Amino acid sequence: MILSGCSTLTDMVTSNLTESHSGRPSIVVSLRAQEAYLYRGGYRIASSRISSGREGYRTPLGHFQVIRKDENHHSSLYGDYVDDSGRVVKANVDSRRDSKPPHSHFVGTPMPYFLEFSPGYGLHQGYLPGVPASHGCIRMPYWKARQFYNTARVGTPVVIRS
Repeated sequence: MILSGCSTLTDMVTSNLTESHSGRPSIVVSLRAQEAYLYRGGYRIASSRISSGREGYRTPLGHFQVIRKDENHHSSLYGDYVDDSGRVVKANVDSRRDSKPPHSHFVGTPMPYFLEFSPGYGLHQGYLPGVPASHGCIRMPYWKARQFYNTARVGTPVVIRS
């Protein structure tokens, strides 16, 4: 993995620090601040920049819990149509709306370190443009997504606030 910029290096270092608190983990997301917070035993042990759902694809608000973890998740809705050699034929498609070109198949967008908190919604590693830009999921930098994933368990509370 190539490291670019101070924030990436800071994320890598802070996400690998030894945890000084024990207890049950929980996750709180502030959509207004575009930040996610990881708690253990009531103490904040990590925070992360995020990109949440854009207009028309809002991230749901409320109290949830992690219902599934998938370290190597791929979207079943969003991705690319590719040919048998792996060449992208049609990029950035919604498999429900975009027709499949002849002799192609759908390949879902990678969503590493996926923590599903509501059917079809989760926290995962992804691109952060600095504004809400996802289809409703919560994107995080690689190192932070990995840290949240490694700390959370199925059943971990997740609170999404405006």
